[in-house]
Amino acid sequence: MEIKDRILHAAMGLFTRNGIKSVSMDDIATHLGISKKTLYKWFENKDQIVSAVISNHLNGVQGECEGIIGHALNAVDEMVQMMDWAKRQFANVNPTAIHDLRKYYPAAWNLFHAHKNKYILSQIQANLRRGVTEGLYRADLDIEVLSRLRLAQIDVLFDPEIFPHAQFDQPRVQIACNEHFLLGMVTLKGHKLINEYRHVTEEE
Repeated sequence: MEIKDRILHAAMGLFTRNGIKSVSMDDIATHLGISKKTLYKWFENKDQIVSAVISNHLNGVQGECEGIIGHALNAVDEMVQMMDWAKRQFANVNPTAIHDLRKYYPAAWNLFHAHKNKYILSQIQANLRRGVTEGLYRADLDIEVLSRLRLAQIDVLFDPEIFPHAQFDQPRVQIACNEHFLLGMVTLKGHKLINEYRHVTEEE
């Protein structure tokens, strides 16, 4: 692994565990066992590292999402797999990392928002259209409205004023919101399929 990649990998791990603001350039250099001089050879400041970490992460996320979409048996299967993947992604992330990104690193936050408003939105819309075509989502869905509602949920999930971190852990919030959204869209056929995936038996 090249030194630049090692720096980004180490920084990602530190940011995820400790939040972003609390991690210094010294911390990153010490963690890697390199001098700060070597660190500054590759990155002028911490802001550059944060932006590069986010850019790398988003590229990886896109690749993983494409893999899930390509192998999903249907729209519900795709959505359920995406939910499970997101739950794993954020299970070990310090909640302050998202807050730090939003408040202190506007360039990196803008990268995330651009990715969300373009790539994620298009994938949500594609999933909704697929589900309607397969008869798993209601035919009367307003895809333009619901896709943007789903997008807005992403910000809400990480808003500490709505879901204080001391009271709500991320997997709990994600599961509740995701299931509520999905169950509101499906047909009876889709609902039965969700129950199969969740191993739930309901009275007719």
